[in-house]
Amino acid sequence: MSDRRQSTSSSDGVVLLHGISRTARSFRRMELALQAAGFATLNLDYDSRRKSLGALADDIDPAIAPFASRLEGSVHFVCHSMGGLLARAYLARHRPPRLGRVVMLGTPNGGSEIADRLKNLAAYRAFFGPAGQQLVTSRDAATRALLPAIDYPTGIIAGNRSIYPITSIALPRPHDGRVSVANTRLDGMTDHIVIRTSHPWLVRNGEAITQTIAFVRDGKFQEGR
Repeated sequence: MSDRRQSTSSSDGVVLLHGISRTARSFRRMELALQAAGFATLNLDYDSRRKSLGALADDIDPAIAPFASRLEGSVHFVCHSMGGLLARAYLARHRPPRLGRVVMLGTPNGGSEIADRLKNLAAYRAFFGPAGQQLVTSRDAATRALLPAIDYPTGIIAGNRSIYPITSIALPRPHDGRVSVANTRLDGMTDHIVIRTSHPWLVRNGEAITQTIAFVRDGKFQEGR
């Protein structure tokens, strides 16, 4: 696991967690915008295709714990896709003392119907690994235990456009080509919005970036959306 760091200051900080089969580079535009808004950032790379959510949660703690401890303010989390599930698992095990807010972009909180269809295929299992098996809509007891009810401010951004004509067939509308809008929702969430973009572009979409910063800063998305 590697990470991209910016030296911390007295301001709040943000941990960025990319989705499965992605890298920290996918979050670079979001990271720069957060830095410009005055936040210190920790943009992590992690082995999303090699380990389970529980193992990944333990893997990222040695990077996050010292980053959070150097901040005088709160530490927030901004997560794409499976990164949101990883954040939930991480916060259940390693919650920092000054936890702030969490933003999830296209996270399959209710699971992915695509994972349901592909989970038994050898190619899917080989490519997406143990965590890929935990993305299904019907979760076993162990996975449910990893993802307990949230008790921290959480804003969720969903997309409603798709660039995947084949996989879109398996998803109930509206969806972003990978996750249905309905399955991004989470009991206890603070706010939820839908943006006209597809799953991979949520991390680079200008409106998604603006709304992410708004939630991290104010605890709610901007009105008039």
